[in-house]
Amino acid sequence: MINLIIDIGNSFVKTAFFKNKDLLSSEIHDNFTENTVKHLLSIYQVEAAILSSVRPHDQKAASLLSDNCLLIQLTHQTPVPVDNYYESSETLGMDRLAGVAGASEFFPGKNCLIIDAGTCITYDLITAEKKYLGGSISPGLNMRFKALHNFTGNLPLLNITEINYICGKTTEESVLSGVINGTIAEIDEIINKYKQYYPDLNVIMSGGDMFFFDKKLKNQIFALEKIVLFGLNEILNYNVKIYKNK
Repeated sequence: MINLIIDIGNSFVKTAFFKNKDLLSSEIHDNFTENTVKHLLSIYQVEAAILSSVRPHDQKAASLLSDNCLLIQLTHQTPVPVDNYYESSETLGMDRLAGVAGASEFFPGKNCLIIDAGTCITYDLITAEKKYLGGSISPGLNMRFKALHNFTGNLPLLNITEINYICGKTTEESVLSGVINGTIAEIDEIINKYKQYYPDLNVIMSGGDMFFFDKKLKNQIFALEKIVLFGLNEILNYNVKIYKNK
């Protein structure tokens, strides 16, 4: 069975094809449109698809997809292969839920913290018993740079840059040090706090800025760039089984 995974994020649309649990290929798109769907359907004969979105998307494109295969549009009411203890599940970003589903599949019977370093930095905890307990959200690197520029009169708008100092000698260096070193310190300290409760914690990092952080953190992490796509595939397989057993 060929599964199509569509993950509409804040900045890009990520798509992937799976055969059962095996990743066949993946792509990144600027938008989700009817032409996007036509392109995707021309690659493989898709039997089932899942659509996850953190923002409004083109319903005509979704309808075209549902005309050609079984389509699951992921919401807080969609059955998932983990126990969700998040109290405001209707406001939970589906990418966060998919990330913990993927981690539970990669590391069965393990306590896991999933860190997605993208537009925002999200931290999500799933226990060895597949209980998703929630987590936290903070601004990503580019959001921090933009906030300093937009909410002050004189600070420049900077981009992510490799640095090797803590003490900035210019305003530009000071902004870079504050944002980059501050974010690294934040991530390490949050990991340390979770490890006080779960000493055997597996830490998984994904997201667009993952490779900027993975060698800079003091804590050991597993870099799994496509953990959300794997998690969405697990959720889709879970729902296909439910659909077939009806």
